[in-house]
Amino acid sequence: MSTIAEFRIPASDTAMETTFERAPQARLELESSVSKTLPSIWVSGTTCEAIENAFAADDTIERFELVASAEDRLLYDVDSERGQYLYDELLSSGGSLLEGSGVDSWWQFKMRFRTREHLVDTHEALESQGIVVDLIRVTDVSTVSTGNTRLTPEQHEALTAAFEKGYFKIPRQISMEELANDLGISHQALSERLRRAYGTLVDAEVQPVNEQTTD
Repeated sequence: MSTIAEFRIPASDTAMETTFERAPQARLELESSVSKTLPSIWVSGTTCEAIENAFAADDTIERFELVASAEDRLLYDVDSERGQYLYDELLSSGGSLLEGSGVDSWWQFKMRFRTREHLVDTHEALESQGIVVDLIRVTDVSTVSTGNTRLTPEQHEALTAAFEKGYFKIPRQISMEELANDLGISHQALSERLRRAYGTLVDAEVQPVNEQTTD
């Protein structure tokens, strides 16, 4: 059964420490991605001029480019060898990055691992490189309550992963094959779990209505 871990890492051990120092109000968020390359970064809480001056002064950033803006956020492509190294280490044991953000000189991550052993492998790999890992929370998916929907732990896990990775978004952000690979199961097994989960959820919603109309 998969494990979800939330932890943080100091920027001083990895990348972009100077960026946080030069733009202390900035909040950085990694864009949702299934790519193995460093995701683009959403920046909020600061101005375009301030964050670009901070990027330019940061020797862990080789290149940056503004690619989009939306309301009070700016989206940048950032080339960072040290940032890419950290990203590679995070994914080295088959983990799946659900969320990643940076604020106040800390990077915080939420990741899904196939087992606790995979989490331990990632933790040890990071610490062997002198990277401090501050573990905040670890949750086994099997311990998460599925409420009154009668979902099995496996169905709940599949639905949760599909939602978190953007499978239900338009356009879809992850394919069935990629999602199955993240969960360590076959395409067919994932398809069956989702189909049965849909049936269970629909039954839970529709049956009470039918019962009321026949009374």
